[in-house]
Amino acid sequence: MFATPERTVKIPGPDHAIAITPNPLRVVVSVGGHVIADSRDALTLRESHFGTVHYLPRKDVRMSLLERTAHATYCPYKGECAYYSIPAGGERSVNAVWTYESPYDSVAPIKDYVAFYPDRVGTIEERCF
Repeated sequence: MFATPERTVKIPGPDHAIAITPNPLRVVVSVGGHVIADSRDALTLRESHFGTVHYLPRKDVRMSLLERTAHATYCPYKGECAYYSIPAGGERSVNAVWTYESPYDSVAPIKDYVAFYPDRVGTIEERCF
C-alpha cells in the first residue's frame, strides 16, 4: 500500500517497536459459554505503549460464529483493519474481533489471523497443552 495524505505508513523501529513471536501455549477464547477459538499456533504481538495481543489463525477460529461488520480502522504500522462481531456475546461483543487482511510487510505474519478485545469476550486463556 502506498502512503496518501490520509494514510501515512510507518515502519516499526526503536521509537515504536513491534515484536511478533509464536506463543508456546494454547490460547482459548470463549464468549457466552461458547468456545470461539482454540489455537496452539497463536502469535503474540507486543507493540510499544500497548499491551500484549494474541493473534489466532483463522483456521482455529469458528468463523461461522462471527459476523463481519462495516467498522474499519487504520494503523500506520499495520494497515487497514476490518472487524467482526460475535452475536453470542450480545451488545458487549460488537466489533470484538479485528484482523489485518493485507498487513504491511513489517507485520506480515499476522495475515490470516484475528485478535479479540479482552473486554468484549468472556475469556482469553493461555493454557498448557
